[in-house]
Parts: sequence; C-alpha cells; structure tokens
Amino acid sequence: MNDRVTKLGSAILPFADAALIFSEVSRFYFTGFPASDGCLLVTPKESVFYTDSRYTEAAEKKIGADFVRDSKELYKELAAFFADRGIKTVALENDRLTLAQYEELCEKLPGISFCVTDALAKAIEEIRIVKTDDEIQKIIKAQRIAEKAFEHILGFIKPGKTENEVRLELEYFMLSHGADGLSFETIAVTGVKTSMPHGVPGDNVIKSGDFVTMDYGALVDGYHSDMTRTVAVGDITDEQRRVYDTVLEAQLAGLKSLHDGISGFDADKAARDVIANAGYGCCFGHGTGHGVGVEIHEAPTLSPRSKHILKTGHVVTVEPGIYIPGKFGVRIEDMALITDDGCSILTDCPKELTVLR
Repeated sequence: MNDRVTKLGSAILPFADAALIFSEVSRFYFTGFPASDGCLLVTPKESVFYTDSRYTEAAEKKIGADFVRDSKELYKELAAFFADRGIKTVALENDRLTLAQYEELCEKLPGISFCVTDALAKAIEEIRIVKTDDEIQKIIKAQRIAEKAFEHILGFIKPGKTENEVRLELEYFMLSHGADGLSFETIAVTGVKTSMPHGVPGDNVIKSGDFVTMDYGALVDGYHSDMTRTVAVGDITDEQRRVYDTVLEAQLAGLKSLHDGISGFDADKAARDVIANAGYGCCFGHGTGHGVGVEIHEAPTLSPRSKHILKTGHVVTVEPGIYIPGKFGVRIEDMALITDDGCSILTDCPKELTVLR
C-alpha cells in the first residue's frame, strides 16, 4: 500500500503472521485516511483496509480500490483471509485495544492465536517516531498558524479580558487561518491559575501585574503543533521576572542539549538542573518534553523516567516550567527537530519576556 505499511509488514515477521489495527490514530498514520470506523490488516506481503459504507468510496479514492473492503461482514472476511493464507498468529495493539474488542475477536476467530504483548505497539512506535520530510512540513505548517495566533493575541490581551475570551480568540484565529482543528483543549490562564500546569480557562479576569500563560496548537493534515508562551500584563514583581528568566534559561539549556544520541533523561536534566540550581526544583513536576506528530503526546519523552534515545528525525517539545502554588507560574515551550549535530528549532516566535501595557 505504501512505505509505512511495508515497514510494518516486515517488522511483524519475528512475532506474528499478520497484524490487525483498529485504533483510529494508527489507521490514519498507515493509510493517510481519517475515519471513525475501520480495521487495517497487514501481513509481510499484503494489506487490506476494511471500513463501512460511509467511507468506502472515499477510502478507495485515497488508498486505492484494490486495498479497500466493506466491513459489513468483517469477521467472516478475516476468517476467510486467514484460512486462505495459513495465518495462525495475529498481533494486536495491546495499548489501544479494549477488552471488549479482544473478547469479540477471540469469540469470532477461534482458530487464531492473538499476540497481545507490546511487540506490535513497539514496532509501530519505532516507525512513527522518525518523521519524514512531509510530516515535518505539516507540523511546521501547523506551527506557523499557532505563531500567527500568538502575534494576534498580544493585541487582544489586556486588563478586563477573561481567560475564556483569550482562549476563544486564539481558537477562532487558528480555525479561521487554516487550521483543520485544535491540537488539544487550549490552556489560557491568568493570575494565580498560572501555577497550574494544565489549568482550565474560566471567567477569571486579567489584571495588571498578572502573568498570562497560553498553551495551545493547531492541527493541519492530521499533524499537531504545540507551543506555550507566558506574557506579563503591566508591571510585575522582581520575583516574577526572576522566575521567568530562570525558565527561559532552562528552556534554552534544554534546546542546546539536543542532538542525535542524547537520552531523553539527559535532555530533561539539562533543563531541570537550571531550575533546581536556582532554588525552584520542587516547583517543576512534569517532564521537559514529548514527541509530537499525529498525536499531541507521543514518543519520545524527555523526563527523569525516559528510556528513549533521541535520534535524527525525532520531533520533540522543550517546555520546562516553574509553578509556585497560590502565586503564579511560568512555562515556555518550543518544538525542535533532532539533527545529526544538534537540533533545528521549529518554533519561530519570540520568547523573551513580553510586557503588555
């Protein structure tokens, strides 16, 4: 069907005769076709995409009529396919399949041994984790929309505006300037709520002396962008400025550390040590970054628990923060592409402290 499916077919050889993929995100990644229903069957020699009548015509145009089948009698079709080709072992995505789906498969296909280890999930991760030039361009396109939204929102934020008004303005701008959707639920918080890394926007009003933290992204052609900026409104305290400068230093250190071969643990440590050495180690609880692609959070991770080794072609965020409960918080986030000798920063947006007056 395509290079990705061919790679997957080869990857399953050591542990299965075939793979069945039901999750929407994996189906989209391997077929390029978005659908709420479907099943992708992959073997080392061939592949078939099963979907219902709502999608068959569009899927045939996108994927090719030879590869698409109606899923009205899915289990009968699968049983016949497996019997005809002598398939005995079928791998499943153990991290995405529900118990109900697994039980139904066992009931309807009693002659098949299902591999429910993490072998298929790991094989898919290894293929997805390295981004192609086309994927990178889609991520950049989504990021440019988010950056334009940031430029726009700077003229919108002022005392008296609510968090929800800022959120809606960001979202409307992205959706009206080329985004297919939002990467995730937009975070736009102010005042003491900036101490919550994933604070939920509400009716809190922006006041002079507040920080405003915005974490958001655009979705384009199935690919996400992710950025965070914290801005000041009016005069802020020396402590607020000191915290902001510390987070910026940590973020730059994290970016500087990135290169092919560094571990996600060490990349996290490069940023985390700056914050700890400034006396704010207990105020940085989350990981420094994560992969971005067809999902907003995917491999690899940058954290104290990361087992990943970063490689050329990985796209990651670098987003350290300091959060002081009951007072305020700061987070700054860029995306970066790992290269042989360092990284290419995909985010093109100012991050020195912006003070809005």
